[in-house]
Amino acid sequence: MALPALAADSQPREAVISVSGEGQASIAPDMAVLNLSVVKQAKTAREALDENNKAMSDVLAALKKAGIAERDLQTSGFAVQPQFNYPQSNDGQPKPPELIAYQVSNSLSVRVRDLSRLGAILDEAVTLGINQGGDIQFTNDKPEKVMEEARKKAVANAIERARTLAGAADVKLGRVIEISETSPRAQPVPVLRAAMMKEAADSAVPVQGGETSYNVTVNVTFSIAH
Repeated sequence: MALPALAADSQPREAVISVSGEGQASIAPDMAVLNLSVVKQAKTAREALDENNKAMSDVLAALKKAGIAERDLQTSGFAVQPQFNYPQSNDGQPKPPELIAYQVSNSLSVRVRDLSRLGAILDEAVTLGINQGGDIQFTNDKPEKVMEEARKKAVANAIERARTLAGAADVKLGRVIEISETSPRAQPVPVLRAAMMKEAADSAVPVQGGETSYNVTVNVTFSIAH
């Protein structure tokens, strides 16, 4: 019963050339994702929460007034944290920490689809209570076309590499046996990072979007022609 299997295993494997190809295409971003936070501290958790709620409500109302849709506003984090003081001991014995306040933070993820309004939105958000965060990630709402261009470049790059290897080995490149693609990724673009303080928000924040580059890697296996 095992003879056919043994005969099949004894057959020589097809000679192949396997390569990876990389392609990149760039496009100007048409959307920015902001991470904005309100952090408030008070003697009690209730007081800190009330102050935080008021500031975040004002920020949300202003963002909606500026044209940000509900679907582009998402709470990304919320925390209530006690704040302690650790007194120094004169006799070498550790003293217990003293609870001095509570800190409440509420984080908001905002998608801005009109980049011409980005600086003004940042400025107004800080004025109304945003006092932490400020990270900006530039991206594209529909990057399919630019990713398709990157894929074509990746396949062309793989074919070029395979031809080079075949020529160096003095063999002929045959048919494509297999093509696979790794997950496309966007290259980092200029990101604004700032500890956003209300005192610093005297005018609209200057922002530059640059370009977003998308990278695609494909793995291609070719047969070697006889």
